[in-house]
Amino acid sequence: MELGDKIPSVAMIDSDDNAVKSDQYDAPFILYFYPRADTPGCTKEGQGFTEHGDAFKKLGCSIIGVSKDKPAKLAKFKAKYGLTVTLLSDEESDLCEQMGGWVEKNMYGKKYMGIERATFLFGKDGKLVQVWRKVKVKGHVEAVLEAAQAL
Repeated sequence: MELGDKIPSVAMIDSDDNAVKSDQYDAPFILYFYPRADTPGCTKEGQGFTEHGDAFKKLGCSIIGVSKDKPAKLAKFKAKYGLTVTLLSDEESDLCEQMGGWVEKNMYGKKYMGIERATFLFGKDGKLVQVWRKVKVKGHVEAVLEAAQAL
């Protein structure tokens, strides 16, 4: 995925069990990938986007989180923490792979494939304008908000 590209069209299921396509959302929007629902970093990230939801909404920005979790797990995650962001299930890793977020990871010497925590900002024309890879949660939402305000 390169700057200036539009998001690929991938069929997924949202946390309410609705069929959606990744390219159906109005621009501008933020697409963020997170490894797993209801884990500490992923929870903090979702809460951060929710806490700043009104500021993003004033800019006309939708916020969409994507993981490989099943829709039922996403629904529980959303309800448990009062998240207001849209959560999509990419169980087959189709969108993750096309966006370059399905990567080899290494934990305690064990290699495995997983989702890289990454965020993509798409501008008013629906084209990719900024990417954050290997995201550290602290301060990240504020950096994304600042970039969205500059659109």
